[in-house]
Amino acid sequence: MELGNKIKQLRQKTGLTQDQLASKLGVTAQAVSKWENSVTMPDITLLPQIAIEFGVTIDDLFNLTLEQKLERIENSLEFEECLSTEKFLEYEAFLLEKLEENKERHRVISLLADLYHHRMLSDAKKVSKYARESILLAPEKKACQWLLDMAEGQTVWDWNCWEHSSIIDFYKKVIASDTVTPPTPLPYYYLLDNLIADHRTKEAKEYLEQLKKIPAHKPFLITVYRAHIALAEFDEAMADSLIREGLETYADNGGFLFEAAQYFARKSDYPRALELYERSWQVEETCKPRFTDTLQGIAKIYGIMGETQKVIHTYDRIIDVLKEEWGYKEEDIIVKEVVQQRNALVTKS
Repeated sequence: MELGNKIKQLRQKTGLTQDQLASKLGVTAQAVSKWENSVTMPDITLLPQIAIEFGVTIDDLFNLTLEQKLERIENSLEFEECLSTEKFLEYEAFLLEKLEENKERHRVISLLADLYHHRMLSDAKKVSKYARESILLAPEKKACQWLLDMAEGQTVWDWNCWEHSSIIDFYKKVIASDTVTPPTPLPYYYLLDNLIADHRTKEAKEYLEQLKKIPAHKPFLITVYRAHIALAEFDEAMADSLIREGLETYADNGGFLFEAAQYFARKSDYPRALELYERSWQVEETCKPRFTDTLQGIAKIYGIMGETQKVIHTYDRIIDVLKEEWGYKEEDIIVKEVVQQRNALVTKS
């Protein structure tokens, strides 16, 4: 239904005359008449007020399809750094209402998780800001240190706080109940990550053997996981040997080169990590558009090394990739965030 017809229908439903609606909106009755007869369209700035007067959402004014509404939410979560409380509650109510529609149930559930995660991240930035200020003012007091740990995912000394048994049990359940044909390797990757983090290497080896039997698994990751299991068993020599063998076998595999760079970065062998990140980036030249994880790793290492100018240069590379390979614009939040980080460094230097 056209917007003009929708306004007419809602006006009549609420018992308002054209004069009364015009008075509420600060326009003339003639303007309302033109809207309803599709001669003109309301100014975009009036849409929120029109929606409020009729007790509907802006989406309702346009009779968007379910697909269009879900796409709108997806775009908001991707491009808006912080949602207003009004918009958050609107999206939450809509998704909860659609939760039982089996056709799009998985997508709706995923969007709900994404919506809450988006709010969590935006709130975490505020927690971090004020917790840091509090710690600077009173470093002898402990409460905000804990909040900073939670907001930024920092290392926590207390084993009871960082062990991963709950998520390990969850991914074991996912694997046991998997009905995808052929089985998906993804739950194995997440399970192995957490088993290795907890040094539960015996179980990790068992699940790695199961992973090898799944057709869709990435063979180079078997070598990567074997190396990290060796590290978790404090056998660094074996881990290094496995990575060296992998670099010979997968010399032109961007995925393995990236993982090898991560391996050396974790060991603080930054020159080797930088070399492998760059090799991975070059190998992926034919696989555009490229994800910027590799460049982000390079920027982080240069930051740790105190090479500010090289960090700035790497941010410039990231911005170029986002624009040239992904088509993002200067005003898109994903570009603006990198630009802000870059400019902050320029100002400091």
